[in-house]
Amino acid sequence: MREETDEEKEVPDQKEMSQEVNDIKEKMMEGQTTKILTKEEIQAALEERHSPEIQKKLSAGHVTIAGLGGLGSNVAYALARIGVGHLHLIDFDVVDITNLNRQQYFMEHLGMYKTDALKSLLLKINPYLDIRTDCVKVTEENLISLFEDAGIVCEAFDNPEAKAMLVNGILQHFPKKKLVSATGMAGYGSSNTIRTEHLMKNFYLCGDRVTEPGYGNGLMAPRVAICAAHEANMITRLLLGEEEI
Repeated sequence: MREETDEEKEVPDQKEMSQEVNDIKEKMMEGQTTKILTKEEIQAALEERHSPEIQKKLSAGHVTIAGLGGLGSNVAYALARIGVGHLHLIDFDVVDITNLNRQQYFMEHLGMYKTDALKSLLLKINPYLDIRTDCVKVTEENLISLFEDAGIVCEAFDNPEAKAMLVNGILQHFPKKKLVSATGMAGYGSSNTIRTEHLMKNFYLCGDRVTEPGYGNGLMAPRVAICAAHEANMITRLLLGEEEI
């Protein structure tokens, strides 16, 4: 019978390694409890950071986010963290492994509808937010019913045709609604080429307007998040009565 070499003896058994990992996880979880803050505690903390006057406007804000991918999930996170009180999340898709490189989801969400996954995450930030979801694909036929009650509209699709359809539909049917859209954020080009533009009275566009996804120049977390932050900040400004960029 062949004896194990010293090198083989030093290689840990895979089962032993898995057990060690599980033991570490259990020790980390021991004694951990999740404290649920009261609505008053969260509100007081937000007012301390933002001021009561600012927070009152944010808490009363209504924002509809169409598309919950790299743009929409990041926008929703930002707005939830500053206490925007009313969010309407629209998407028909499920979380896929290819989404994890830039979208605010985790492995545990794979296969879940993005509306359900994102709502659960946002409520972990602030369980007192008013979050409405529609797990549906936006079309020309349902656009009016989906957005007629919207406050500010955030276009966050990753499909050019869907972007154009939504933007044109909002401008046609709801010209008085504030619309924040985005295009041009692929790859790893300069952060400084992403900007916010005020194209029409109620229409704002974020991004570099030219960079499209392609081989070796795909949608990546840093630049997508920068563009999403532009959208979220413009929405914040609009909620606070600031219409200039």
